[in-house]
Amino acid sequence: MSSRMIHLGLLAAFTSAGTGIAAAQSAADFYKGKNVTVLVGFSAGGGYDQYARVLARHMGRHIPGNPDMIVQNQPGAGSLNAVRQLDATQPKDGSVLGTFNPGLITESLTDPTKVKFNFNEVAWVGSVTRDFRVCYMWHTTGVKNWEEMVKDPEVILGGTGKGTGSYVNGAILRNLFGIKVKHVLGFPGSADQRLAIERGELEGDCGSWSSVPPEWIRDRKVNPIVTFSPVESPELPAGVPYVGKFATNDVQTQTLEMLIASGELGRPFIMSKAVPKDRLAVMRKAFDLTMVDKQFLDESLKQMLPVNPIDGEEAAKIIDKIYKMPPSIVAKAKEVLD
Repeated sequence: MSSRMIHLGLLAAFTSAGTGIAAAQSAADFYKGKNVTVLVGFSAGGGYDQYARVLARHMGRHIPGNPDMIVQNQPGAGSLNAVRQLDATQPKDGSVLGTFNPGLITESLTDPTKVKFNFNEVAWVGSVTRDFRVCYMWHTTGVKNWEEMVKDPEVILGGTGKGTGSYVNGAILRNLFGIKVKHVLGFPGSADQRLAIERGELEGDCGSWSSVPPEWIRDRKVNPIVTFSPVESPELPAGVPYVGKFATNDVQTQTLEMLIASGELGRPFIMSKAVPKDRLAVMRKAFDLTMVDKQFLDESLKQMLPVNPIDGEEAAKIIDKIYKMPPSIVAKAKEVLD
């Protein structure tokens, strides 16, 4: 190799390293002394809120400049309100991220007049875990398995609104499998739904298993009936069947796949698409580092919050796949959710 080629190679490497150092310095200058806000689309105390608060306590260490991170609850429209705020009212400089119920992604396709939002038009930071969603019944109902749920004359479940994961799962039971689900909507968050279950106003819920209070599981106050994840979860009791097992034809199977696809994104964190690319890259890297941070993992384990992360690039690919579903399957999914 000629001395000129070596010189050019070293120059390129130095330039690349210098650019990286400059970007890091620029990010440190920007974030130092600032607060980074995490918007949560639900009230305090639920699963999304728990994940956001644990993330906020640890992610700042991995952001250049070590900013403080604060959580703000902005419930409304099944968490869509918080998503819209990222562009409507919040700074788009990389200092705000948000978390929401990814069931809204499906509804943006099946009911675009209601959910006027394209989730391809946000910047994906990552997801803390895939969502292991389960429909469960309160112990006093006496419903312990799928066969008993099918025979139940009325299954009363709660939800914050149409389009959220709990509503989508319940609608799948009702309209794909004929289970007599009655939805009671309008709860600000899962914490409020849990109180209603304890009071006997609701008979159960379809939600993330990680959001079920540990004491409910320990004391066998809930009976897990069916899961909406084809991937087995070590957190779930053995023998809880995947709902796809009960599908009887290809259309049913494909429609189910579309309706549960957003569950892959579980506990997502996003930013405005207008955030500068270098700051998005900084936040993605900080998020990824947090996912392997021992203190973060220890606290998540202590709170019984599963961590099975997806990085920002993979999350964006999942979204792209959902938005490329065939129109016939989208139409069938819309029927299920109506």
